[in-house]
Amino acid sequence: MRVSVIGGGTVTETEAELATEVGRLLAERDHTVVCGGLGGVMEAACRGAQGADGRTVGILPGTDRDAANPYVDVAIATGLGHGRNPLVVMNGDAVIAIDGGSGTLSELGFAGVFDRPTAGLTTHDVPNVHPVDTPTEAVEYVEDEAAEIS
Repeated sequence: MRVSVIGGGTVTETEAELATEVGRLLAERDHTVVCGGLGGVMEAACRGAQGADGRTVGILPGTDRDAANPYVDVAIATGLGHGRNPLVVMNGDAVIAIDGGSGTLSELGFAGVFDRPTAGLTTHDVPNVHPVDTPTEAVEYVEDEAAEIS
């Protein structure tokens, strides 16, 4: 399964630790991390996934694939700026949100539009997001919900 991990481009140490753990857990369960390819939550999730020999995909806002964080295996340049946000969500079978600002909020909206099961760790309180307290709960929630859809 592919899981889109979304969240803030600038995060606290605690938020980075949550994202790293999410990435690690996803990789250990043989899931691919899809993200926006830059820093913050995106980089931490990719770092966690690569540390567990997982796969990562970064869907970048700009035209330069080399702008991806160093833990992205496959960088996809779009040249779309924030217009790439629906692509980040669409290319996952489920979504895990950690922290985040307006860009993350737009991705959460697209998660609802595309009917993606979505777990939220310390993120926006919106109707289609299931709040969880730990990275393990986040991963288990999206696995369970995605299995019901398949």
